[in-house]
Amino acid sequence: MKIGLFFGSFNPIHTGHLIIANTVINETEIANIWFIVSPQNPLKARVDLLDANIRFQLVSSAIDGDDRFTASDVEFKMPLPSYTINTLKYLETTYRENEFYLILGSDSFLNLSNWKDHLRLLERNIIIYQRPGFLLQSKRYPVNVTVLNSPLLEISATEIRKLIKKDKSVRYLVPQQVMSEIEKNKYYR
Repeated sequence: MKIGLFFGSFNPIHTGHLIIANTVINETEIANIWFIVSPQNPLKARVDLLDANIRFQLVSSAIDGDDRFTASDVEFKMPLPSYTINTLKYLETTYRENEFYLILGSDSFLNLSNWKDHLRLLERNIIIYQRPGFLLQSKRYPVNVTVLNSPLLEISATEIRKLIKKDKSVRYLVPQQVMSEIEKNKYYR
């Protein structure tokens, strides 16, 4: 089975993540997307980072009922910080029957040279979605790299956290069930 791996802090997961995942399913041969919740991204500060288990629960809540999507805590059992190449090697060894595709924003793809073992990552199947301010020029990419014709979304978890701190509405930016959990537990306040 072809599985898309959507890595992220998901702090919190928002509708932009879900729209991208839906677009990947609709525009490619990917059968399922695993949302890999990263406990610690080595390239991001830990400011306002909710506990990994809470973020995993929010992802699970957001995708509940959609069997095309799976929440994964695979990195919770791995050494920190989380490196994509290590997780990918583990998944390829553990789930040999699947073919894995990395799902990356164009901002991450353009920054890939800063990632651990980035040349080995470039050998893998990669699906890129465009991000505002980081548009990839139409050029030829290797056959293992697909640039999606995806919506340009300017929804950011950082902006969502700022809105919550200011006691502003994040309705429509996050799924209803995620918003309810954030409000009930006073996350990001």
